[in-house]
Amino acid sequence: MFRPMRSLSALCRLSKSLPSVAHMCDKPVDFDYSYIEIPHYDVEKQQPLEKRKARLVYQSRKRGMLENDLLLSTFAKKYLDSLTEEQTMMYDRLINTVSNDWDLFYWMVGKQPTPKEYDNEVMDMLKKHAKNEDKVSLRVPNLY
Repeated sequence: MFRPMRSLSALCRLSKSLPSVAHMCDKPVDFDYSYIEIPHYDVEKQQPLEKRKARLVYQSRKRGMLENDLLLSTFAKKYLDSLTEEQTMMYDRLINTVSNDWDLFYWMVGKQPTPKEYDNEVMDMLKKHAKNEDKVSLRVPNLY
């Protein structure tokens, strides 16, 4: 039968009695949490173009950073269907190989120079999209 904890001190006593994950192995483990990279996705994996584009729609929406969610999801909604296979691969590499979302954001808005490996026609399209010259109110599009 479930009984809720009656006090914070009871929760503290319980947590002290449980072994930590770092002490469950033979040697103590030190973790450096100051910089954790996002997992790498294999963008070179063979995939039908329509399936790749469907995945990119989702990945453009779920970046972990609201600014990129907004810019990339609206970009994907506007341009992804018309991109060629080569351009789609450029976009896939861009959003799945950059390990820091802030770098990607700063490149799109022109606050930092874009590295050569990502400076291509798709990045130019993203930069133009980020400028929002028509002053359109942007919101993350609905999934179909």
